[in-house]
Amino acid sequence: MSLKNWDNETWLSSNSYIKSFNKFLIKETKLNKYSEILDIGCGRGKILGNLTSKLRLVNKPTGIDIEQHKDRDKRIIFNKIDAINYFKKNRKKFDLILLKQTIHFLPLKDINKLLLLCMNCLNSSGRIAIFTLATSKNEIPTFTKMKKKLSKSLKKDQKILRFINGLYPGSISKTFSFKVKISREKYVEMIKKRYISTLLNLSNTEILKGIGEIRSKYNKRINFKDKLICLLLKL
Repeated sequence: MSLKNWDNETWLSSNSYIKSFNKFLIKETKLNKYSEILDIGCGRGKILGNLTSKLRLVNKPTGIDIEQHKDRDKRIIFNKIDAINYFKKNRKKFDLILLKQTIHFLPLKDINKLLLLCMNCLNSSGRIAIFTLATSKNEIPTFTKMKKKLSKSLKKDQKILRFINGLYPGSISKTFSFKVKISREKYVEMIKKRYISTLLNLSNTEILKGIGEIRSKYNKRINFKDKLICLLLKL
């Protein structure tokens, strides 16, 4: 499944979002300038790039993704590879392994395999940080068809979180929240580009109908909270 636009020209790529996210991440994972970091599904690597500068990292962080964006951040070590094959060759240990809104693309058996590989590559005080959309009281603006698909996706995420908590009962759950202020027309453009995975399989006709619903349902300025669940795992 290809999702090229998730962090491109949205609030997810804004400086304010990235700074807010990294402030949360540093606080919860106790990162410092000596930390070794891996981001699985790093997209354009903007989060890692900002962390590099903010913490003045001694060693460049590593990002892996199956998409190789031309505008990826130059402050990271990038590998165009899937996580399973990366770990087959990796011998490095990490203080943080980040999975931001990527784990829901995997079936449960692959999640179990991936987390075991991650655990084997953690330093003794390292953390795995798994971020996924908040599964309750989610405020993402939707139209009818999008809402149905998002609800189905969030139920799958709930199942995944229960599965991970069963595997790692000592995991800690936190919530990251970011206040989004966006024009309705900017959000319409994001929908056209299918910025979220629930839009990928909708037809052009369904997208156009949904855009009509968004224009009639929301004001010219849309305000909401983008909320993520953060699950922290350790050895």
